[in-house]
Amino acid sequence: MRVLKVSGLLITMDGFLIIDKPEGFTSHDVVAKVRKILGIKRVGHTGTLDPFATGVLVIMVGRATRLAQFLDKDRKSYQALMRLGFSTDTGDKTGTRKEEVKKVEVSPEDLKEVMGRFIGESNQTPPMYSAKKIEGKKLYELARQGVEIERKPVRVKISQLKPVSHENGEIFSYNEEGTTDVLFVVTCSAGTYIRVLAEDIAKDLGTSAHLVELRRTSAGAFDLAQAITLDHLAEMKEKGGLGRVLLPLETAVPNMHEIILSPEDTGQILHGKQIVVLERFKEGQQVKLLDARRRMIAIAAYEAATKKLQPQIVFVNAGE
Repeated sequence: MRVLKVSGLLITMDGFLIIDKPEGFTSHDVVAKVRKILGIKRVGHTGTLDPFATGVLVIMVGRATRLAQFLDKDRKSYQALMRLGFSTDTGDKTGTRKEEVKKVEVSPEDLKEVMGRFIGESNQTPPMYSAKKIEGKKLYELARQGVEIERKPVRVKISQLKPVSHENGEIFSYNEEGTTDVLFVVTCSAGTYIRVLAEDIAKDLGTSAHLVELRRTSAGAFDLAQAITLDHLAEMKEKGGLGRVLLPLETAVPNMHEIILSPEDTGQILHGKQIVVLERFKEGQQVKLLDARRRMIAIAAYEAATKKLQPQIVFVNAGE
């Protein structure tokens, strides 16, 4: 178990940090910064954010990296500002304009009706300017070389999509150059590109668009209320307050059924052995296992035929 001594106290370095990613940083930049602040190498992230985007970036520290497979399946929420009138090659404000401004007259009712069409499951084609890999190459690397290749559509799900009013109370904000800004919120499955969504909405409105702002407000079980800045993290490290911002492993899977184990069963699980349980689950159902101190020590899968739990991931070594 990785621990850090701070002000005479030992802090377990396994858990999650929710970082409010600043604009201009890549997700990898944030990981590198966290590694430097904490002084450890085993740090990762789940759910890449574009450099121009801000908001919730889930950072996995220590053994929390082994929970990435569960976090990747979670839904995410965003607040975005799209500019109707012209598109860019990247789909956001960092790109090059692709055409002259095309004015469009759209009513709030039109906008809401079009957005409603995107709620539910649909196919979405990943943009060329993305970190998605095809045959080992990141798409954005090819895009920077002027190469565009065919991309297979992926299935995405949007559960919420609606415009929200600007500070002046209006749905639309008009700019002098003839463009129109629309602020909207969206909740969607992981892997959904909000830049592509904005372009598709604009297409149905008879115009084109790009994103000016994008802020992730939640990712799975985590949201902005839990987020801290990199500067705050460095300050907490200096003051010995990491224990107040490093979230425990079990916070990643709040809806997974849990079992508190006896000392005997805890020992068996820590050695990778199966245990018999009285509770009944569906075949293959995953269960989080806690020890007497309520630490999540493992995730196990249920075997209906044997009525046993088989550990899949063990987070604590025997003897710890």
